[in-house]
Amino acid sequence: MTDHNRIVFGGMPLHLRLGSQLPELTAFVIKRLVDGLDVYNRLPAEELSGDVARIIEQAIRLFLGVLRTGTLPDSAELAIVRESAARRAEEGLPIDAVIGAYHLGAQACFEFVEPEVQPDELGSVFEAHRLLFNYLRLTTGAVAAGYLSERQSMFGDEHGARQALLATLLDGGRSADVAGTRLPPSYFVVSLSIGKHPDETIAGVDPGVAGRRKLRRLRTELDRRSREPVLSMLSADGGLALIPHHTAPASVSLEDWSRLEALAAALSKAAGAPVVAGVVATEPAGVPDAARLAGEVREVAMIYAKPPGIYRLADLLLEYQLTRPSPARDHLASLLAPVAGKPDLLPTLRVFLDTGLNRRQTATQLRVHPNTVDYRLRKIAGLTGLQVARHEDLLSIRAALSALDATKVHG
Repeated sequence: MTDHNRIVFGGMPLHLRLGSQLPELTAFVIKRLVDGLDVYNRLPAEELSGDVARIIEQAIRLFLGVLRTGTLPDSAELAIVRESAARRAEEGLPIDAVIGAYHLGAQACFEFVEPEVQPDELGSVFEAHRLLFNYLRLTTGAVAAGYLSERQSMFGDEHGARQALLATLLDGGRSADVAGTRLPPSYFVVSLSIGKHPDETIAGVDPGVAGRRKLRRLRTELDRRSREPVLSMLSADGGLALIPHHTAPASVSLEDWSRLEALAAALSKAAGAPVVAGVVATEPAGVPDAARLAGEVREVAMIYAKPPGIYRLADLLLEYQLTRPSPARDHLASLLAPVAGKPDLLPTLRVFLDTGLNRRQTATQLRVHPNTVDYRLRKIAGLTGLQVARHEDLLSIRAALSALDATKVHG
């Protein structure tokens, strides 16, 4: 039996030499992956320093155990490799790049210590390579198994059943036979708009990978906060989710709505991007109409630049009504037509309203003198006949602004 403490590089057992410089070795391997594999070169920095660095360190530790004992990893130890490969599959990395990373990483480990090898240590080099080939044989198999298993599960029976049920509900179907399960009393139908994660806008980073990572985190959070499986049809910029609920729509409580608001905040945090959503509670048969209304509510929230969160129709009644074409909406929008083309007046009016009619805060935000704010407000009054100091005019001004914003989007 080989004494693996005699696999010596530079006068020290190889497992001790590599283990003593594990952080530096991990960084060295990451650099080799970024330089040698284009897929890894386009990964977000967050992933390289997080998941990728962790699995590299774990893989190195597994190989150090092989060098120390001469024994290959068992199934429990290889589970780490399988789980990491499953995450890469979910993120859409090609399998050849995932497997290639292990081989390139192994090569990098030997490059790291190669300059220290002495002429009389060639026997150690051959023995270390023999162990490495056996180690790679096992880890490559574990990577392939974990990767393919995840890909199959992504498009497997459960996924298919959920998508079939979602399609049936959106088509107005009431039967749950397609899913083999009983429908809940109601659904929260949620139409989502998902902003970009910062990694999606960084030059040199693959936006597709960054978007899929964002979407994976969002889906995980969505499922984690629901008692029953969530039906969803999502992409990197938004989509639709049906969240099962245990009471009829008429019995939805304020506490239930509060939980949805907390969910929206959690989704934004998990995605690392702003999430704006429209939501409607409905019985299963009402899902098609609820999906349309939820989408319209979400669109209204986006038109009026509402902050990230979840919105019901009751939250946006005026704004929603003003987005529906009508003579009244057109008349309201026309009230501000005289100032619509003036570069300073309309922005000043918006800021003045947003600051609660505070001229000094308005001046600070616009970086002008308060007297300039007063002058512009007088100019607006002269052109439109509407004065912000009159309560009845103030209501008309707010409605006119909302109508004007709506006409810019819908015409």
